[in-house]
Amino acid sequence: MTETTAPITDNQVAKSPSKKGVANLFQTKWINENMLFFLYLAALTIGYIAYGHWTDRTLRKISNTKKEIEILEYKYRATVIEASKVNQQSEIIKAVESSGLSVSDASPIIIKK
Repeated sequence: MTETTAPITDNQVAKSPSKKGVANLFQTKWINENMLFFLYLAALTIGYIAYGHWTDRTLRKISNTKKEIEILEYKYRATVIEASKVNQQSEIIKAVESSGLSVSDASPIIIKK
């Protein structure tokens, strides 16, 4: 059994799998076969970027809302303190004295039906 081998030509060397290299990756056929995958990657990338922007905008809104809540809490507390001072009996007496009214020393009369 003798094997005869044909001499290797330059054409066969160029077509061997080890000599293909990177140039064959960018052939039109390969790109066309994988176009859906490229479109999927592009859509995924755009979605990821859009989600990042949406998250940043939402976090800014939350931060601004927290600041507004703090300001409103301070205003509320100041108003409550001011209202409690105005509702004190001594403050009411001072406000009414200018119109000629005064506190009665007599005890209230109970009216029965």
